[in-house]
Amino acid sequence: MSAIAVRIEQLPAMRVASVRAFSTAPERDAWEKLQVWAEDQGLLEDSQAHPVFGFNNPSPTRAGGPYGYEYWIRIGPEDAASGGIEVKDFPGGLYAVTTCKLFGDPSGTVMDVWKKLADWVTRNGHQWRQTHELERLHDPRVSGDEIVLDLYLPIES
Repeated sequence: MSAIAVRIEQLPAMRVASVRAFSTAPERDAWEKLQVWAEDQGLLEDSQAHPVFGFNNPSPTRAGGPYGYEYWIRIGPEDAASGGIEVKDFPGGLYAVTTCKLFGDPSGTVMDVWKKLADWVTRNGHQWRQTHELERLHDPRVSGDEIVLDLYLPIES
């Protein structure tokens, strides 16, 4: 496994549309719901203006058991939620960020890359800030084996 490249990034405050699922495959279940709504709104056409973030909510407690996953997509002040989609305000903050592939990344699995990112944060004098660890999809329209993620670990200097 190879080393990871890390950058520090200030995420801005943003208004997001949110959907959460709780199951043995919550990423898929939540994504299917958000995708239908976001495509109808035209939000998936510009991943810079409308980035998609996800995170465990709640995290898995045992292998193979159900857990939660929540997706957010940035929306404008004029956008309204419907059909089980919630609107939330995210305050932003400082993050250590690295990039990985969902499958076949030379640095290991996504969990391996999360561990390397956490180790980097500790070695470089930062502390974990208690809020959401986020996974940002580079392009939410690609198939599963092409997914590239930015992993965002909240930090304090």
